[in-house]
Amino acid sequence: MKTLNRNAVSVNTYTERILQFGEGNFLRAFADWMIHEMNKKANFDAGIVVVQPINQGLVKMLNDQDGLYTLYLNGIKSGKAISQHEVIDCIQRAINPYENFTGYLANATNPNLRFVISNTTEAGIAYNEGDRLEDAPQKSFPGKLTALLYKRFQTFQGASDKGLIIIPCELIDRNGDNLKKIILKYANDWKLGEAFINWINEDNVFCNTLVDRIVPGYPRDKMDAITKELGYQDNLVVEGEQFHLWVIEGPKEVKEEFPSEACGLNVVFTDDMEPYRTRKVRILNGAHTTLVPVGYLYGIEKVRESLEDDVVGEFLKNAIFEEICPTLDLPEEELNTFSNDVLDRFRNPYLEHALMSISLNSISKYKTRVLPSVLEYVKRKNELPNRLLFSLAALIAFYKGERNGEKIALKDNVEVLDFFKNQWSKNDYAEIVNSVLSNTNFWGTDLTQVSGLEELVKNHLEVIITKGIDVAIKTIV
Repeated sequence: MKTLNRNAVSVNTYTERILQFGEGNFLRAFADWMIHEMNKKANFDAGIVVVQPINQGLVKMLNDQDGLYTLYLNGIKSGKAISQHEVIDCIQRAINPYENFTGYLANATNPNLRFVISNTTEAGIAYNEGDRLEDAPQKSFPGKLTALLYKRFQTFQGASDKGLIIIPCELIDRNGDNLKKIILKYANDWKLGEAFINWINEDNVFCNTLVDRIVPGYPRDKMDAITKELGYQDNLVVEGEQFHLWVIEGPKEVKEEFPSEACGLNVVFTDDMEPYRTRKVRILNGAHTTLVPVGYLYGIEKVRESLEDDVVGEFLKNAIFEEICPTLDLPEEELNTFSNDVLDRFRNPYLEHALMSISLNSISKYKTRVLPSVLEYVKRKNELPNRLLFSLAALIAFYKGERNGEKIALKDNVEVLDFFKNQWSKNDYAEIVNSVLSNTNFWGTDLTQVSGLEELVKNHLEVIITKGIDVAIKTIV
């Protein structure tokens, strides 16, 4: 059987305008797919040169396939379950700077280069004290990028139109700001001069981003069937969900040069990404965390099954629309659209997301993902969010460590597990709830000071334990 490459299929070639640090599943199913869409639908003509950010990676495999790979997008779109696949052809070549640093630096001299995209894991945007300009290569991603930017600055004598638009996708807060800060530190450490520092500040754009798409990755267990369907061998098949969101915080010229809007892509350009970050954490992540103890104690194992259950599905839907959305400041239509997308993602028949896999460190997750909605709801409505606090009661019951007489494999730090073990040895609901809610190490505040909250959680917990969660949940659905 033939192997996927540019001789095996008819694809396009594009001008190398993007340097991409990272060759993993996420970028190929997310950013590269969007570049592919813009090339097809908006004549973007943007080819990608992939840089392997660490010593071990997929560059050789990518080059063996001439940068080509097949992307499967599986999920619910416009209310229907859809699975579609396509060969993505925007990657023109890939380079390993650990084997060919000169070839890597040569990208700096390309007059057409305009964008840098990266996903080098959360640990990738970090300062490495040992990096030097003369290293070949530097160990850190910011070190490598600084060396390339300096080479570009020298090659084009600081021309303002040869600066780059840098769009990192690493999952850290203010990723662009942090990357720029490290590059400027290297510029100072390496004594690269005031003119270079000014060029970085004035002629290069560092965007902060928020990225969102579930990418399960290489479908190893389905590859025999996929290969038969495709009719060629592809060692880089990647799967992603239908939903995608890329929020890019930056100046207007980025939007003008990045024609995502013309392609109908879900890319949001903004001068303040914080409302979108808050929306994602509160609605998407908050819904997951709200669901876990309720769904699991109810006897459900998977996220999708939770949405398919009339009672639990209704509970979660009402929690999102009636108790989380009212705490956010974006337009109601935007919040409703995003919330419905989240519910469709949870229903995705192609993804099996176990509730127990989301339950890791549930106490800290409730603090960061759900508690802000609880407190903001109280502040705005002067009443308690019943469903979100029912979830908190279910969470306390979950940390008892048993469901229908079977042990729950709780996963949290030792201090949290020991605390709950000690509390549940008391078997006094009022005392347990008081101890949990007043634990400022958990919540950063004493929740017993919120009027009525302790009594409501205690009442919910008592019904959950004595009558069962199936009875308890029906009192609020």
